Amino acid sequence: MAAGGEEGQAVEPEAAVEPEAAVEEPRSFKDLGVTDVLCEACDQLGWKMPTKIQVEAIPVALQGRDIIGLAETGSGKTGAFALPILQALLETPQRLFALVLTPTRELAFQISEQFEALGSSIGVQSTVIVGGIDTMSQSLALAKKPHVIIATPGRLVDHLENTKGFNLRALKFLVMDEADRILNMDFETEVDKILKVIPRDRKTFLFSATMTKKVQKLQRAALKNPVKCAVSSKYQTVEKLQQYYIFIPCKFKDSYLVYILNELAGNSFMIFCSTCNNTQRTALLLRNLGFTAIPLHGQMSQNKRLGSLNKFKAKARSILLATDVASRGLDIPHVDVVINFDIPTHSKDYIHRVGRTARAGRSGKSITFVTQYDVELFQRIEHLIGKKLPAFPMQEEEVMMLTERVAEAQRFARMELREQGEKKRSRNDNDDDTEEAIGVRNKVAGGKKKKRKA
Repeated sequence: MAAGGEEGQAVEPEAAVEPEAAVEEPRSFKDLGVTDVLCEACDQLGWKMPTKIQVEAIPVALQGRDIIGLAETGSGKTGAFALPILQALLETPQRLFALVLTPTRELAFQISEQFEALGSSIGVQSTVIVGGIDTMSQSLALAKKPHVIIATPGRLVDHLENTKGFNLRALKFLVMDEADRILNMDFETEVDKILKVIPRDRKTFLFSATMTKKVQKLQRAALKNPVKCAVSSKYQTVEKLQQYYIFIPCKFKDSYLVYILNELAGNSFMIFCSTCNNTQRTALLLRNLGFTAIPLHGQMSQNKRLGSLNKFKAKARSILLATDVASRGLDIPHVDVVINFDIPTHSKDYIHRVGRTARAGRSGKSITFVTQYDVELFQRIEHLIGKKLPAFPMQEEEVMMLTERVAEAQRFARMELREQGEKKRSRNDNDDDTEEAIGVRNKVAGGKKKKRKA
């Protein structure tokens, strides 16, 4: 079976090689076989030309073949599976028609938005089934039998086991988006349970940025003679991305961050931290210094996470601080600069993080902070992407001039984190919105007045 997957292109040389040869010529969605009503929907979304993965995958999917799609992040994978599914749905309308499995909640909402946007003119209904949201309202949504379900594996299994009357016995399409990540997060048992209760006679699309051993195992279990649509076989970052590093002493990390935000003012930033606590702390620190920063991490309630994301998407905030919850799949069109404040421990995560910028043909910058403790991890990243990164030009003396102001903001951020922790314990709820900087601005203002008097 694995061999069949690898030889998918050999089985049908015309189907697999032809698009490759014609990629150079501009091709429209209509050329790929997409029906008029969906071509109009693409046009309304501003999708003028199909991306490489769409050129490769859509014609094969429309022929009814299973697909393994290997493509770098930001390459238009969602369109590559959404359009064939919607076209098949137009031909044979049916409820509970397709299931899309995804590793993170945010990605599930984003895929749902794309299905709704592409299918709005044909009345497609989709439902998102993820953790962190009331199961009762989800059960009611499932009872209405939407056409498309977008779910994280764990919560879907809950409903399959506990929601009366809900089953996927009529399912026609299964998509696993970011399959490598689904399996990395150890959803293997959940995925096995789902595969047992859905029909064998279905179409399966497996999309993944990286082909791991686990993904190959999953391919054997779930796909029939698939066609492999690989846009990039080796790990790579987008060509239009300018990548830099800065080598700095660990204790001055915050000051260097503030320096870079000032130097590149006017851009929108995504800053990746390794822990929820550091994400929260850095957001508070930057806020105390007057930056419009907002956090996104796993300890926030689902509503707060979506709120943060929407404020950043709407450009109401220019800096989003996130853990790796946001490194995969999130499509925020206007990210100009990605900063790896904490270096990722897994080199592959670097590719997903920096893939948040320079999306769909735009350019972007990424800057990775390397301290004395990160040298080995940084060398691994350079080895993986096959590039030596240049140093970002810095004025050290200007950075040192910031240290006093930054130290004061650090102190207030620590106090605030403590206050939030106490509030949480006393109220025992999940209210962790750092939009309200709790009395800190008053404290800062008060501190300044005292200084003036002194």
